Amino acid sequence: MRPGPERRGRAFCELIERYPAHQLPQTGGVSATVVVTMTLEALEGRLEQAARLDTGEKITAATARRLACEAGIIPAVLGGPSEVLDLGRTRRFHTKAQRIAIGIRDQHCTEPGCDWPPAMCHVHHDIPWSRGGPTDVDHGRLLCPKHHTRFHRRN
Repeated sequence: MRPGPERRGRAFCELIERYPAHQLPQTGGVSATVVVTMTLEALEGRLEQAARLDTGEKITAATARRLACEAGIIPAVLGGPSEVLDLGRTRRFHTKAQRIAIGIRDQHCTEPGCDWPPAMCHVHHDIPWSRGGPTDVDHGRLLCPKHHTRFHRRN
């Protein structure tokens, strides 16, 4: 007897949740990362409300807690001392922490009308690094590959 679509889907989800993170490919220095935005109360189960994925899709707090059970949790704490988000001119490429912070802020490619999610975008320096631009959250933004290429062709 062959499994039906639902059973195959559940098996695929199980594979995704159990696959070793260190073997996943990386994009822009960030491995496959799902950023879920929700309150601490909802995560802990004290409040039942929807959470939002970095793709903009809403999921239940229960689903977010299930995902968190098998994954690392990245707290998005604004202004916290846990991660350095401003590297000035010490590095050209944005760090994983910076990419995640910019993704949470921008939510998709920043070109009008484009909805590519953060995981598929590049982080672009508003002031080109070659012209003295800093590598920080305030001067970086998400651009999908198409708009990133167009931006550099214009300038």
